[in-house]
Amino acid sequence: MPNADQLLAIARSRGQDQPYAGAVTPPEAWALLAQQPGAKLIDVRTNAERHWVGQVALPPGQHMAIEWTSWPSGVVNPQFIEQLGEIAAKEDVLLFLCRSGVRSRHAAKLATDYGYENAFDILEGFEGDKDAEGHRKQVGGWCKAGLPWIGG
Repeated sequence: MPNADQLLAIARSRGQDQPYAGAVTPPEAWALLAQQPGAKLIDVRTNAERHWVGQVALPPGQHMAIEWTSWPSGVVNPQFIEQLGEIAAKEDVLLFLCRSGVRSRHAAKLATDYGYENAFDILEGFEGDKDAEGHRKQVGGWCKAGLPWIGG
């Protein structure tokens, strides 16, 4: 696995056409969290999703949760940037995670709009896309990659 600087360069190369710093695969995110001091995974799924489906298993301080939308209303969290500011500095490496990679892109873009220079999307998300039978955790994502997770 490449070192942190190489991983960040790879991630930034995936962001050249994006309104945020770039994107990482789940294994790259895991490696960055292990190698990059101060890197944080920000899980933007709802509290219900984390409770019912599961969540990443990381040490305290590396894994934070800020809902992008609330459940069941689907309303976008108006305090998202304020809550992010309570746990992260503008220069921190922030890796945004959702179910399949859609909300995390929105979160990375908004963070970038507010001056967070290292806001990255985690491609494939926690569960990945649906398979032919409509199930998740079989095609891509944090779980499919065999990375540590709990619950669900």
